[in-house]
Amino acid sequence: MPPPHSTPSWLADAVLYQIYPQSFADSDGDGVGDFAGITARLDHLAWLGVNAVWLNPCFASPFRDAGYDVSDYLSVAPRYGTDEDLAALVAAAKERGIRVLLDLVAGHTSDEHPWFRAAADDPSDGRYIWAEGRPPGFVPSPGSRAGSYLPNFFDSQPALNFGYARTDPAEPWRQPVDAPGPLANRAALREIMDHWLRLGLAGFRVDMAHSLVKDDPDLVETGKLWTELRAWLDEAHPEAALLAEWGDPAVSVPAGFHADFFLQFGGPSDGLPLRSLWNNGTGTVDTRWEPRAPYFGADGGGSAGPFVTAWQSVTAVIGDRGFTTLPTANHDFSRLCCGPRTAGQLPAAFAFQMTWPTLPAVYYGDEIGMRYIPGLPDHEGSVLGPEYNRAGSRTPMQWDDSPNAGFSTAPADKLYLPLDPDPGRPTVAAQRADAGSLLHLVRRLIALRKATPELGTSGSVKVLHTGYPLVYVRGDRYLVVVNPRRDAASLDLPRPTLASARPVEGAGVTVDEDGIRADGFAWAVLDLA
Repeated sequence: MPPPHSTPSWLADAVLYQIYPQSFADSDGDGVGDFAGITARLDHLAWLGVNAVWLNPCFASPFRDAGYDVSDYLSVAPRYGTDEDLAALVAAAKERGIRVLLDLVAGHTSDEHPWFRAAADDPSDGRYIWAEGRPPGFVPSPGSRAGSYLPNFFDSQPALNFGYARTDPAEPWRQPVDAPGPLANRAALREIMDHWLRLGLAGFRVDMAHSLVKDDPDLVETGKLWTELRAWLDEAHPEAALLAEWGDPAVSVPAGFHADFFLQFGGPSDGLPLRSLWNNGTGTVDTRWEPRAPYFGADGGGSAGPFVTAWQSVTAVIGDRGFTTLPTANHDFSRLCCGPRTAGQLPAAFAFQMTWPTLPAVYYGDEIGMRYIPGLPDHEGSVLGPEYNRAGSRTPMQWDDSPNAGFSTAPADKLYLPLDPDPGRPTVAAQRADAGSLLHLVRRLIALRKATPELGTSGSVKVLHTGYPLVYVRGDRYLVVVNPRRDAASLDLPRPTLASARPVEGAGVTVDEDGIRADGFAWAVLDLA
């Protein structure tokens, strides 16, 4: 089957926004965000310029892993509302030119899913991976079925069986990818996607998309699975988008995804490109990561080189078949404003994100500089280790200056409490009223990107310097200069023609015959006459 080439017509110009539903907006005061709350806040997103929203999982779930343990793929979680509430959200978003994508947990279910409960009592059921005895990594069966099952993450998340790329007679649980169980699960993915797409959803971000076929060293069989699903999607829902949580666009896009994220793990140098930009060793930190200074750090000890090199290598492979997505943060990774990074460094970060030829994805609250809050207790599986606490990136959206940002004072098991009581913390209300705020800057940058095709995913980029300042030209006529460090930086003029640069957005940058001096960032137009 040849690799797909078409992409939805709207995706190339998308500005994505990730919403963690339980923490975004609470419409009924029960301490948990919901669909109606999101609907009530759509005007904020439309004003900002967002045109595509990705919701973290909102299917029925016992929420032992914040909804990534699905108990029914075709029903929404009551905590968020009803099917009608989701439909109203989708319709209201469409009126504002915003598409809504769901998070599809493809590789595992909750142990409360009816499929698993049936399989636990039926030795002939092949929807999950079962073994006699208890091989390493397996969990004892909860039902009458003898033996054990393989989980994907927590024990309460049994892995769906999509087969093994390599079988072994000594390990009979390694079924081939075309066994009845794996084929039934492939069919179920089509049914789930078809159900929600027919109700008006615009596509899916697929959780752990690379993990479906087991023992697949080069991910060849996993790639074939997604190529097959993409072929079906192109035929049945050609305007639907399929985004991967894979972390390696050079593999996932040729396999069939329209876009993939640079992530804190996977892909080039195991997540180094993203971490080399943002990660300053605070917040969610994996002890396996080699400590290194990020480019967007006040001390100026990093380099944009690892990111640029990785992006160039990926682009050389995927060409125009899809996109790489650059997030500010996500529900598993530290916010931009974390540890020693101050709000004053965020304008440079957004200036880079909105002028680089990747799809930008803004994590809710980053547009106002919400801080990662350290030391929060575990909530719905948020703490994975002493240094990998995801709760700090999942706190309620700070709409106003009330103690819990518009959420009720619900028990701690309902919300990430306590919140920082500092009255000076950033809020949407305060920044909306301040034309000089980060929020207004992000809005202007999004508008510039939309109004200037050369700044989008299809515009060319020529990198002239990856140190401080970072300097690049988009579309041969737009100069971008970014210096996120505390101290000013200077650079001899890489090209004489750059002296004609006329600043349009930004501050603290001068460009003339004597060179570039940067104490901030600038987006400028070149005089090509």
